[in-house]
Amino acid sequence: MPEIEATKSLDDAPDITANLRRVENEIAAAARDAGRDPQSITLVAVGKAHPAARSRAVLEAGHRVFGENRVQEAEAKWPALKESFPDAQLHLIGPLQTNKVRHTLALFDVIETVDRPKLAAALAKEMDRTGHRPDCLIQVNTGNESQKAGILPESADNFIDRCRGEFGLPVRGLMCIPPVDEEPSLHFALLREIARRHDLSWLSMGMSADYPVAIAFGATHVRVGTAIFGARPAR
Repeated sequence: MPEIEATKSLDDAPDITANLRRVENEIAAAARDAGRDPQSITLVAVGKAHPAARSRAVLEAGHRVFGENRVQEAEAKWPALKESFPDAQLHLIGPLQTNKVRHTLALFDVIETVDRPKLAAALAKEMDRTGHRPDCLIQVNTGNESQKAGILPESADNFIDRCRGEFGLPVRGLMCIPPVDEEPSLHFALLREIARRHDLSWLSMGMSADYPVAIAFGATHVRVGTAIFGARPAR
């Protein structure tokens, strides 16, 4: 399948390479401020709604870990990119419908949005069928927001145990998206505590507006889109 807008000119695009280097430097500085090794933090470059040419520019700059919100968009964009850059790693960071599980496992290397038993069961079944077992993160709705995906904090302990035991998923850690109008550190601290109880080592938290704070609270993965790619184009 051809890339979306693979040949589109980048003349009107932000200086993506400069943006990438700035974000990398800020991650390193935040890590040092927190007494952490910058190499312990993975930058997930989020190309949601941007043309494939912009992801290619980031790949050509040497970066290899990316995030996409929508399976269908990723299917149109990433097969050609992975053909050119076979060591690229793709994270699903948006809500996943059960009818997209087969497509997701065929393309993504990490699934960050496991959030309900029905989805966990579907993932387990497809992993058993294919033998492909991408790393999984449990999404926790730390703000109890009705419009947002994620298991509620009071249900997280039981759900994590079920995902690892009953469903046998390769759960590596947790992910959250704090409410935009609340102090993010409170949510990062909550996610860190839930992960500590279950001895989970990955914490995917922090986006363009707050990733230095997330790093101070132990983030191992930060999901940055706008700060690298610029504002998302209107659909």
